[in-house]
Amino acid sequence: MRIGILGTGTLATALATGWARAGHEVAIAGRSRAKAERIAGRLGPTVRAVAPHEAVAGRDAVLLAVTWDGIEDMLRLAGAPEGTLDGTPLIDPTNAVAHGVGALLLEPGESAAGRIARLAPGARVVKAFHLFPADRWTTPPADSTSPVTVAMCGDDTAALGAVGTLVRDVGGLPATLGTLERVRQLEEVAGFVIGLAFAGVDPNSAVPVVSTATTRTASRA
Repeated sequence: MRIGILGTGTLATALATGWARAGHEVAIAGRSRAKAERIAGRLGPTVRAVAPHEAVAGRDAVLLAVTWDGIEDMLRLAGAPEGTLDGTPLIDPTNAVAHGVGALLLEPGESAAGRIARLAPGARVVKAFHLFPADRWTTPPADSTSPVTVAMCGDDTAALGAVGTLVRDVGGLPATLGTLERVRQLEEVAGFVIGLAFAGVDPNSAVPVVSTATTRTASRA
């Protein structure tokens, strides 16, 4: 696949590493062209540094991996308001939360993915990759002993399929929670996880392990 990445932070670099390893062609862009060039230089010939508008042109999928307060500026640099992402799967891993607290920085009923969809008209937005730390995606899938589930939300079936492939290519298991109507629920989970982690609590210890058989029994009750 031809993948564009908007952002040069730890998550952008980690996923660029994993996708290049899987054989995809990656174009990475950020506010600093020099930083993008350093990343591309480390990752090999299938990764190249480009300008933001080039990172979204003719791509099979685009990752928007910038901080929440930088999304509007980056999408503007990529020409998204003018429709450059129309028809393109746009992966949203952003967390619009207060640092160290986990409270959402959004109005009631609003979602980060929904706002991104409005800022990038025509983009096929898929929420994914927002729950795990970046270093989770730098381990080759063959070396991973415990694949993690990447919960996703999106309205477009083809876009969900494309992102699901990219999830598998970095050792994850894709699971669609629903459409963007349910995405705020998924974003709230990130706030829950972040809040517990900063409080010194392992979020895994706060989530019960429920078997599929138990779930079916409960749903029939």
